[in-house]
Amino acid sequence: MDRINRLEYLNKLINSKDKQIIKVVSGVRRCGKSTLMEIYRDWLLENNVCKEQIIYINFEDIDFEKLKDYRLLYEYIKPLLLTDRMNYIFLDEIQHVSQFEKAVDSLFIMKNTDLYITGSNAWFMSGELATLLTGRYIEIKMLPLSFAEFCEGLSIYKPDKNFSKPEKYALYLNESSFPYTLQLNGQQNYIREYLAGLFNSIMLNDIVARLKISDVMMLESVIRFVFHNNGSLLSTTKIANTMTSEGRKIDQKTVEKYLKGLTDSLMVYQAKRYNIKGKQHLSTLEKYYITDIGLRHFLLGAGNADYGHILENVIYLELLRRGNDVFVGHMTDGEVDFVTQNAGGIKYYQVAATVLDQNTLQRELASFNKIKDHHPKILLTLDEIGTGTNKNGIQQLNALDWLLTI
Repeated sequence: MDRINRLEYLNKLINSKDKQIIKVVSGVRRCGKSTLMEIYRDWLLENNVCKEQIIYINFEDIDFEKLKDYRLLYEYIKPLLLTDRMNYIFLDEIQHVSQFEKAVDSLFIMKNTDLYITGSNAWFMSGELATLLTGRYIEIKMLPLSFAEFCEGLSIYKPDKNFSKPEKYALYLNESSFPYTLQLNGQQNYIREYLAGLFNSIMLNDIVARLKISDVMMLESVIRFVFHNNGSLLSTTKIANTMTSEGRKIDQKTVEKYLKGLTDSLMVYQAKRYNIKGKQHLSTLEKYYITDIGLRHFLLGAGNADYGHILENVIYLELLRRGNDVFVGHMTDGEVDFVTQNAGGIKYYQVAATVLDQNTLQRELASFNKIKDHHPKILLTLDEIGTGTNKNGIQQLNALDWLLTI
């Protein structure tokens, strides 16, 4: 069976195999969590694990509907456990189980259990579960396909096509980064239909139902506003005032509620600001980035897109994939698109569709030149010329090459 192996995530599971810790894979609906679990189970079978050692339950499968109570789930699994070998337990889309954290905790403390759970939102790992299982789990945050993974998928599903890198990037934006869309062979009507179903499923099941929202049309208006302004500094006040001035009256608290539901659904990510000079995080004004540009094109159309902000969105998600905490860099007289922090230290990134115009190039470099520390500074563009390192140590790289660098 042809599959995109998602090695970044697979290796994290392999490296944590048999360790006394719960593996939690979170991510937006249909980003590939269930397929990842399938790939990992196949790996286990190829590496001296017997079929009898594996227990897999997908709570979106009607065959397991009766197990959506934590007691029944525990009572179902317990007799299946082997006493003389490790048991690999997979609980897929576990947010459907009432008080599932109690069953998870009870299974975790048993001998010979290696536990893997997945969920399709951010809030299923909050509250009681996080308190109950503090120090007992690691979370693997999964996104839809990276550009590199998408290119791998093109070689699988369209092996007879010889696309250039810019053509692959255009397909990545227009056909979506959700894995299943690769199988739709570029048929835009089917892709739109799939994305429409996915968008409605996320909105209705992960936001409306959970937050008990009655005005679904107003929620969709807020989503459209955020999608339209991806990569722009926003606040709840600005959103409420702008929408009210356009005849869609909404208050700040309602906007705040909707944004929390939207980010918890993992359809949108919030990037907070970081004061570069003061080395502190700021609590006002944020930027929002969409988990998939195809969803944006579905909702708003591709014609009105700012391709600088679209590239910025793609880079933001890739920085998350690479294990960074990502912030918007703030200075009194300027801004840096991204400040990243990880175990390796701090890096600064500027993103622009093109800097072939000298005025644009100088504008992008100006913010870098105001930073007085010596952390790496990287300018990413779609330009295929002008790459290299300038006299101030700023690296200018082709964004597509950077995205394909593992």
